[in-house]
Amino acid sequence: MPNSPSPARSSGPRTSWRAEDVLQETWLRWVEADQEQVRDQRAYLVRITTRQALNRLRTVKRRREAYVGPWLPEPLLTTPDVAEDVELAESVSMALMLVLETLSPIERAVFVLREVFDVGYDEIAHAVDKSAVAVRQIAHRARQHVDSRRPRRVVSANKGQAALESLHRAIETGDPQALLEVLAPEVVLVSDGGGIKHAALRPVTGADKVARMFVGSIGKLKGVLTAEPTAINGNPALLVRLNGEIDGVMAIREEDGQITGLYYVRNPDKLSHVASTTALTLH
Repeated sequence: MPNSPSPARSSGPRTSWRAEDVLQETWLRWVEADQEQVRDQRAYLVRITTRQALNRLRTVKRRREAYVGPWLPEPLLTTPDVAEDVELAESVSMALMLVLETLSPIERAVFVLREVFDVGYDEIAHAVDKSAVAVRQIAHRARQHVDSRRPRRVVSANKGQAALESLHRAIETGDPQALLEVLAPEVVLVSDGGGIKHAALRPVTGADKVARMFVGSIGKLKGVLTAEPTAINGNPALLVRLNGEIDGVMAIREEDGQITGLYYVRNPDKLSHVASTTALTLH
């Protein structure tokens, strides 16, 4: 770690914080520290990183109170091997990210440190300035909260891909019947425009309503709408373009061969990572 290169900071406006920002701040604090006085480098770095993440989470929470419409996490392109590992894909899915957003900053920090990185309670307590007993209680409460809201079924990569292909065809043809065939009756559409691009101000529930909204929105577009399959946060998704320019990213949640959740990020501030990564792959 001490000899690792400094992580690069991403540029461009955005409404959400990124992991690399936290890593950058952690790196700066590490290189400025008197490392000869650090008895446990791992614990020291865990503490710095946790503190930086908590500060960012609290800032974002305040900003979100004034956010226009539903808020979705910033989509991240992931490699095919992540999607093939169903447990890993579920752990970084858009659906689970939304569940984590319902936790308080301290609950989220404790949950991630314990459940994802298997950090001990004493070490977490030191990182968040709480007692080990309090951390155990927070971890238990956060785990119960997440377990009660996370998707119940583990989705196979093949079924998810089949559902995505059906959605892909339906979007490009604008066929409402094709959409109804792939959408579960209780499907929920959440779209995030951030007040910059048009998006529904509330989640849309029900296959009929979602299909009508899709077809109506497509009919109002001026230009050619295309979609290409990709993987976002470890799950099947579509990269949607209007006249060749990225319009948004649509991730799906699939159960029993039908789509139960649609997450459409249109806010351009949240698409800079996708746009830059896609541009790199084209060159």
